[in-house]
Amino acid sequence: MTCLVPLNATPTFTPTEADAAPDRLIEGAPHFKTWELDTALGEAAKWGKIRTGIWEATPGTSRSIKGDTFEFCHILSGQCEISEDGGETHSFGPGDNFVMKPGFVGTWKTVSTLRKIFVIAS
Repeated sequence: MTCLVPLNATPTFTPTEADAAPDRLIEGAPHFKTWELDTALGEAAKWGKIRTGIWEATPGTSRSIKGDTFEFCHILSGQCEISEDGGETHSFGPGDNFVMKPGFVGTWKTVSTLRKIFVIAS
């Protein structure tokens, strides 16, 4: 087992695909692809699992509810607008980074097909 994992932003294996859950869909018909690149246990930090991968979404708007999940994102391509309930709207594009902390509830609007690197601790 290696402790250094290079991340390929254009994986060649088949992703997991899904559509926005009906109870979270606000507008459009966003479609999601996820390429999970690595999984590790984060017991020392009291996280159950840490996942790393590439995620892609087509245009549309849906509810984002993080629950107990922490997520770091690095945008590779595309544009999105994210607003936390009761907060301001933030726009993100290529090269931008952000964190959604546990408890985040808001709206995720994919303006143009977006691809990001994610690191999720849950």
